[in-house]
Amino acid sequence: MVASSEAVAVGPGEVKRSGEGTAAAVLAALSVSHLLNDAMQSLVPAVYPLLKDKYALSFTQVGLITFTFQATASLLQPVVGLSTDRRPRPFSLAFGMVFTFVGLLMLAAADRFGAILLAAGLVGVGSSVFHPEASRVARMASGGRHGFAQSFFQVGGNAGTALGPLLAAFIVVPLGQGSLAWCSAAALTAIAILYAVGRWYDRRLVDGRLGRRAAAEAPAGGPSKARVRVAVGVLLVLIFSKYFYMASLGSYYTFYLMERFGVSVETAQLDLFVFLGAVAVGTLAGGPIGDRIGFKAVIWASILGVVPFTLILPYANLFWTVALTVPIGMVLASAFSAIIVYAQELLPSRVGTVAGLFFGFAFGMGGLGAGLLGVLADRTSIEYVYHVCSFLPLLGVLTIFLPDLRPRHAPKAAS
Repeated sequence: MVASSEAVAVGPGEVKRSGEGTAAAVLAALSVSHLLNDAMQSLVPAVYPLLKDKYALSFTQVGLITFTFQATASLLQPVVGLSTDRRPRPFSLAFGMVFTFVGLLMLAAADRFGAILLAAGLVGVGSSVFHPEASRVARMASGGRHGFAQSFFQVGGNAGTALGPLLAAFIVVPLGQGSLAWCSAAALTAIAILYAVGRWYDRRLVDGRLGRRAAAEAPAGGPSKARVRVAVGVLLVLIFSKYFYMASLGSYYTFYLMERFGVSVETAQLDLFVFLGAVAVGTLAGGPIGDRIGFKAVIWASILGVVPFTLILPYANLFWTVALTVPIGMVLASAFSAIIVYAQELLPSRVGTVAGLFFGFAFGMGGLGAGLLGVLADRTSIEYVYHVCSFLPLLGVLTIFLPDLRPRHAPKAAS
């Protein structure tokens, strides 16, 4: 990747460039890396039916696999973000991908439940290193279009997550668990791409202090510290509601379809791909819309707007179940980019910490949700899980307590 000729620090984690093409290339590289990273990670839940049958796992054990993966990802991400706010580490992106590579190789060879848990944990560590710093670099390359950059970065991850079931349906299910080793080649590709991104990032460290200088204080007239704390708390509750519900679909949707409608594993994986594809579309839309109308408005629409669809889903037939997951995925997914950028505007000198906290909390809630919902499914039924989860988006009403930040981050007109 060729560096642009100029770079000056304008805030924590941001760079204005004379070479817009280079910044676009960096965003594309980050999005592709996110695609590869999340495609590999999504293989873990995508092969649950195979692992469950092969090793006679219970739903509780399936939930523990997800919990282990999500816990290692969530607990480390805020630490990584805080550390890189203080001292950016450009090549940590490539280094983190090594954990994912090793984890997939171990998962391909695992022959007992404990080994599966260890492999899933290593994949989670790779995620914890990747996301906070990649989010920071995306903001650096945004040119001020923070919502667009965050969405473009995240849509790569959603596209990768959507590819996981296809890889499982057409490669892993027919060829078996050992075929996961071939999928680890994607990690080697991502390592090479992220090494190039790391070189670009390294060249843009201004006097070794990028991320610790400028904009250390919130702009005058912004929300008070008390309101900022309340707003962060509300955003975390919204992440909880979103990712608990997403866990019900990401981890158990295939089981739900097979148990309630009697579809095959392959058909269930393809239906999961429909949902995950809708998530990718919603993610791409949320950031740019937030740049135009404000991120609070996007949060309102994306959290509460999904309620009618989630309430209807448990009562729908097969056709309408699959159809309803499209607006659910699109509308609910549009929230995350908006929440991340909104939180970064609340805490402009803590870009990495915010990314680590919210990515980590999202992963943690997804893991906790998978574990608890697995226990609930074992004790009741997989159908009952969807009745309970259908009410979670109602927590979106708490958005009313978020301050309006639109005047502070509305994009400036091009000069």
